[in-house]
Amino acid sequence: MESAEYHSALAALAWQIELGADESVSDSPVDRYGVPAAVVKPAAAPAASAGMPAPVQEVDLVAVARATAEAAQDIDGLRAALMGFDHCDLKLGARNLVFSDGAPGARVMIITETPTRDEDREGRPFAGRAAQLLDKMLGAIDLSRESSVYIASVLPWRTPQDRDPKSEEIAMLLPFLQRHIALAQPDVLVLMGNQTCQALLGKRGITRLRGEWVEVLGKPALPMFHPEQLMRTPVAKRDAWADLLSIKAKLGNG
Repeated sequence: MESAEYHSALAALAWQIELGADESVSDSPVDRYGVPAAVVKPAAAPAASAGMPAPVQEVDLVAVARATAEAAQDIDGLRAALMGFDHCDLKLGARNLVFSDGAPGARVMIITETPTRDEDREGRPFAGRAAQLLDKMLGAIDLSRESSVYIASVLPWRTPQDRDPKSEEIAMLLPFLQRHIALAQPDVLVLMGNQTCQALLGKRGITRLRGEWVEVLGKPALPMFHPEQLMRTPVAKRDAWADLLSIKAKLGNG
């Protein structure tokens, strides 16, 4: 290199260093205004990579309950299916399964409300004073739970603190109740109380609903006051008597 060129190059380098350019980046120039080539994105990682748990699949508990209930071929099989059904948290806090009482195959099937503390303790629907009143009511129209009435609960387990059942609890256990009715094959259904009407009719307001025959699962059904309500409101016993006579007339016409 000529001496003049050498000194010119050295001066230019010193000037660049003074400006802050103290590192060589590339031997070839870079076009900062050019369009860059398309960037290839890395493939998405699989949902369940090594060491990571797979996402939990939600289970349709209503569908599980329906399949379990439909598999029962008789009432004893349905009881066993409920005993083995572990998807309802109510089972964890209850003492006993409250499944049924009375005479299977009877013409009249009473569906009563969620079990109370007494019913949970005894493991059968209707207990204590409510049972005594029910027996008197049935006897007034020549019926009895021992020979001519079959009884089931809208839910088979007591709720905490006897609260009203939640809609999801009713929905989960409804297939078992529907299968219970199908297996029992009654001529007449009696729906006692608001909870029962909510489950089988999708309605509440027993004062408005009582006394009017409706159809449930292809069977005539009569909403009626629960004996517990009759004990709290004795004046309603007149309406209950009218409903009992209506049941007797329906059986007589059957």
